[in-house]
Amino acid sequence: MSKKVIILLATGFEEIEAVTVVDVLRRAGIEIISAGIDSMSITGSHGIAVAADKKLKDIKPDADAVIIPGGMPGAMHLHNSSEVNKFIKEMNSRGALIAGICAAPSVVMAPIGILDNKSATCYPGNQIDFSKSTKYKDEAVVVDGNIITSQGPATAMEFAFAIVEKLIGKDTVKKLKKHALVD
Repeated sequence: MSKKVIILLATGFEEIEAVTVVDVLRRAGIEIISAGIDSMSITGSHGIAVAADKKLKDIKPDADAVIIPGGMPGAMHLHNSSEVNKFIKEMNSRGALIAGICAAPSVVMAPIGILDNKSATCYPGNQIDFSKSTKYKDEAVVVDGNIITSQGPATAMEFAFAIVEKLIGKDTVKKLKKHALVD
């Protein structure tokens, strides 16, 4: 059965973190739906406009995973959305995979308790916003149960591979890395 993933997009998202993940997951055969928070056309932090597949309000929190890209002010827009916070909490309560990169772990996930009692990473320096119960790891990607966190644009591909591995398995990741000339 095919896996379904939602990626949250708000104005000011980090393009590399979002587009890389969408591309890698689609190459893996995973259905990934980009969800616009405010509109169907979202401009990233470096002026690249992306067309969302749907608006978040039209999506049920029944997917296998939700991905939260970083970028500023994108991560703050996600943080400030009660709809986004409710969506992520519902996904987490079902045990779905919650994956955040760069500013997303500290700005979006930590404030709503998603990282409590977990090991996690984020953009270096942002871990000051983690709760006392979150164990910061200075690593490119950290996987702890249903939570995957990553540091930033340069770790986006490794982040995407970790998501694919968690959803489908190592064999698919091996094939993807070979085709992408990673090794």
